[in-house]
Amino acid sequence: MNIYNWINKNTASLKGKRIAVSGSTGGLGKELCHYLAYLGADLILMDRNDNKVSALEMEVRQSFSEVNILKIKLDLSDMGMVKSAVIKLKALSPDIIIFNAGAYSIPRYKCDTELDNVFQINFASPYYMVKELLPVIRENKGKIVAVGSIAHNYSQLDLNDLDFSTRKKASLVYGNAKRFLMFSLFELFKNENEASLSVVHPGITFTGITAHYPKLIFALIKHPMKIIFMKPKKAVLSVLKGVFENTNYHSWIGPKLFNIWGLPKTIPLKTCSKKESEQILIEAEEIYNKIIYLD
Repeated sequence: MNIYNWINKNTASLKGKRIAVSGSTGGLGKELCHYLAYLGADLILMDRNDNKVSALEMEVRQSFSEVNILKIKLDLSDMGMVKSAVIKLKALSPDIIIFNAGAYSIPRYKCDTELDNVFQINFASPYYMVKELLPVIRENKGKIVAVGSIAHNYSQLDLNDLDFSTRKKASLVYGNAKRFLMFSLFELFKNENEASLSVVHPGITFTGITAHYPKLIFALIKHPMKIIFMKPKKAVLSVLKGVFENTNYHSWIGPKLFNIWGLPKTIPLKTCSKKESEQILIEAEEIYNKIIYLD
């Protein structure tokens, strides 16, 4: 498959659009930034690793010399840095913000918000940023693109353990955070008229987020994974499609075959009830209101 042929047929010019991407140096983020630059977008690279961001900037400029690139340092586990990034983004006034960054099986600890760091990175910080930046996005008639995960189906809302800090299994902890992100945004945008939302997911692909197994096991599975699952270059097309197409309430854009393989397609979600989804928004708003007053 020629990916750029697909892009030419299924997208349009992004010239004059300013797009912010979190997790820009990851496996999906790097490919996405190349595609966005190809389509003429101005990029805001949001990442915690200065060296990787500089390397990515150089790499993108080598292919697309006229691209405009700005950089914001962002560690989603650090609320002070998140709030600083929000101030900078308000001044830069992006048209589209893509929340691509994620963390799966990492050392666990409580953040300054008293939330589990996996929950903070995958949900609480992105949700805070969406709420704070929504006036800017509305003014620009812009869009939020949120990268979800099929792991969201592994969990359900637990009012006694919202961030799953008592759970040990990485798939549950990560899935719960993605569930919060996806369904809180579905509810938040349900009656939104000026800004739009796309919830997307890449299926299963070989990136840094999958490299969490013990070294011996990872050495055994990494090559089969590369063969069985889509490469990031193709998997990220679901995210790119979300830049151009909105998703309705409880639907997402992802690989068309079993949510794992194939080109992106909009698919209805039946993994969360309306009642649970509405309750997730209530809890999300309480978390947001606490974060506002955090020094």
